[in-house]
Amino acid sequence: MKISGKSIRSFIGSKNYNISRKFYMDLGFEEVITSEKMSYFYIGEFGFYLQDAYVKDWIDNSMIFFEVDNLENTLKFIQSLKLTEKYENVRLSEIVFNEWGNEFFLHDPSGILWHFGNFKS
Repeated sequence: MKISGKSIRSFIGSKNYNISRKFYMDLGFEEVITSEKMSYFYIGEFGFYLQDAYVKDWIDNSMIFFEVDNLENTLKFIQSLKLTEKYENVRLSEIVFNEWGNEFFLHDPSGILWHFGNFKS
């Protein structure tokens, strides 16, 4: 028998749980509160668990790659949210063009590094 799955869900931490929760809702994720110290955030079929837990080394080394259909439109949408103005420590890059595909970067309020990208065919 082979492994058969439905999803992979990462667990990420937060320096300030309530600020991170608001950030992800502003970004467009829906929230399902799973306990007092953890929520599941999702867009469509994709999601992750946000925890009220901060371990600096863990946060500083956490990265998530979110593959999107239209990178340019995704960047324009995120820029329109003005998250870098609303939240301290949030940074948003321009698109970086690579041999394998293209991506841009978004740091959440805790420092989690998100890669939004698409792959070349």
